[in-house]
Amino acid sequence: MAQDDNRRPLASRDSGWARAIARRLSAADITPNQISMASMAMAAIAGAAFWLAGSAHSGSRAALLLAAALFCQFRLLCNLFDGMVAIEGGKQAPDGPFWNEFPDRIADILILVGAGYGANAPALGWAAAAFAVLTAYTRELGRACGLPADFSGPMAKQHRMATITAAALLSLLEPLWRGQGETLVVALWIIAAGAAATALRRAANAVRGLRER
Repeated sequence: MAQDDNRRPLASRDSGWARAIARRLSAADITPNQISMASMAMAAIAGAAFWLAGSAHSGSRAALLLAAALFCQFRLLCNLFDGMVAIEGGKQAPDGPFWNEFPDRIADILILVGAGYGANAPALGWAAAAFAVLTAYTRELGRACGLPADFSGPMAKQHRMATITAAALLSLLEPLWRGQGETLVVALWIIAAGAAATALRRAANAVRGLRER
């Protein structure tokens, strides 16, 4: 199955900077699958930074939170460019559909679980990760039933990463009220609840689509 059959609509894909970088990557000896694999490394660094920030103080904690936010965005950039290099760059591979999906699930788990441990709420981090994976499973289940890919929210991948990135940056202000991790806890609750709602919405859309077909 072609990778563009399961492509998330992204406005950034049409931006000049994204096209310029994608052209450079396409011309280099870099494959889309390698970019997809790199997204897991970016997520691992982000998750580790969140985790370590939970026991760090002062400047070290601020640096770790900034690193977590930055590498969450690097993860999204990898997700953007793997598809652009594959489709626009003409580098699709037979195993591309696997690498288009599998690293995303690992990345969600690494980031959200890392944030949970960093906020001293590991169960909440695992719950958010589980619901994040469930949103993707529900989308792929619909596709397996012959329906178009459903990227509806309210807590799709880009929304999860925006939420956890914003939480990392807002956590920098916690010393003002002697806080330590409350912002991440709130963000994880939002992600878990939103991802659960997203999975239910996609499931309802799939059932309705199958009944109407």
